[in-house]
Amino acid sequence: MSKEDEHSPLFLRRREEDRRTLLHEELPKEHEDPMIRVLHIIIRGAVRVLAILMVIIIVLSIIDVIHVLYQRIITPPYFLLNIGDILETFGAFLIVLIAIEIFINIRLYLGAPVLPVQLVIATALMAIARKVIVLDYDKVTPDYIYATAAVVVGLGITYWLITKKT
Repeated sequence: MSKEDEHSPLFLRRREEDRRTLLHEELPKEHEDPMIRVLHIIIRGAVRVLAILMVIIIVLSIIDVIHVLYQRIITPPYFLLNIGDILETFGAFLIVLIAIEIFINIRLYLGAPVLPVQLVIATALMAIARKVIVLDYDKVTPDYIYATAAVVVGLGITYWLITKKT
């Protein structure tokens, strides 16, 4: 496709139609009841506000990771991190990645015709993986560890079933 084709009225109209068909089916812009239509618009606006807030949280979290890492590096012994510092840094990195995944979930919620369950399960797996990485095994009970293991296994099986090609 040439650059001229991309700017043709027919192509632009088709692209606009494609964009309209990608709206979330549970919150359509068109509805026979005017009140429901207004409520859908409000909910879509709320989801957009959540997306903006999530981007702010991501940026602030990145600044926090940089600050904490900098503070750890400049304290004696310089440029050395102990295991606790490394685990804490990994946890902070994973929190940022989870926030990014949540933002992607919000963005897809607005634009996809169905909720991407695979991405939601993957986000949950990342969150529980973070919990496992930063878990202080000296302070938790065996029941808590078993419950966490059950969640990991359940999410892993769910993800495998969703992604399995039939």
